[in-house]
Amino acid sequence: MNPTSTSRRSLLAAGSALALGGLWPLAVRAQAGTVKFILPNATGSGVDAITRAAQPALAKALGANVVVENQPGAGGVVGLQALAKSPADGSALSVVSNNVVIFPSVLKSLPFDMPGDFTPIAIVGATPMVLVVNPAKVPATTGRDFIALLKSKPGALNFASGGNGTILHLAAELFLEAAGASAKHIPYKGVGPMVTDLIGGQVEFGVAALPSVQAHIKSGALRAIGTLTPQRTPAAPDIPTFAEQGLTGFQVDAWFAVIGPKGLPADQVKKVHDAVVAAFADPAVKETMAKQGNTIQISTPEQAQAAFRAELAKYAALVKKVGLQPQ
Repeated sequence: MNPTSTSRRSLLAAGSALALGGLWPLAVRAQAGTVKFILPNATGSGVDAITRAAQPALAKALGANVVVENQPGAGGVVGLQALAKSPADGSALSVVSNNVVIFPSVLKSLPFDMPGDFTPIAIVGATPMVLVVNPAKVPATTGRDFIALLKSKPGALNFASGGNGTILHLAAELFLEAAGASAKHIPYKGVGPMVTDLIGGQVEFGVAALPSVQAHIKSGALRAIGTLTPQRTPAAPDIPTFAEQGLTGFQVDAWFAVIGPKGLPADQVKKVHDAVVAAFADPAVKETMAKQGNTIQISTPEQAQAAFRAELAKYAALVKKVGLQPQ
């Protein structure tokens, strides 16, 4: 055997062993340094779009791999239960909408306490909501025409939501209450299936977060009737508010927040909060948030905790106002 070849093979083997020996701890560290964002929302929801847009910047700010895991079901209860059972070490977090503070008022039983079984870290911002219709099913193009149509056919039209007791469900009920009209609620297991059936014409209308339907409005697959915001959103300046269409005193806010499991240590809360601030200050993320119409205004952890409790009371009153019965 050629001694040179033997020597070369020995060196290659030694080099491979060194490489594997060096890479193995790195692989283990990478595995250990993964932060999972459990989303209680389906792919295609507003929260999903926001989280995925911020994912690379969050990974950089946290110094870890960031994995987004959608766990929809029961309007969001399934994903929240998974987060509540996760270790309180910063390895599992979530971005949630204000669905989480509505559940206690609309569901008879929950497998967790809100917010007691969680650690609110930051209210990150707000996202505009818009009422959309299937243009082939609904001839109305303005808020006034749509309300007139609803009143001419009491209870005949169907409206979709991402699930019973979600902010999309409550927002539509509040719209109907303000308009003095009625329609039939069709709940879906998430925003993705809801939007699919809206486009397909299985349901006539629904309220959605602007990021989840923006492309469909632009393509003409859905028609926007009005936003539920106090002013027009710069991301969709052509869509009028319901307020300017005569439905005064009607608006519904949709906010999103970062939370962790109960008992998240103070140092982890600070680390995650700092990462959220850094990620949403990233130029690419800021540009995407502006295109989606999201307003970013990050609270402190203390403000988030107080806001969760205040919002629980606020939505309990709104649920009572529209007469939703716990299910």
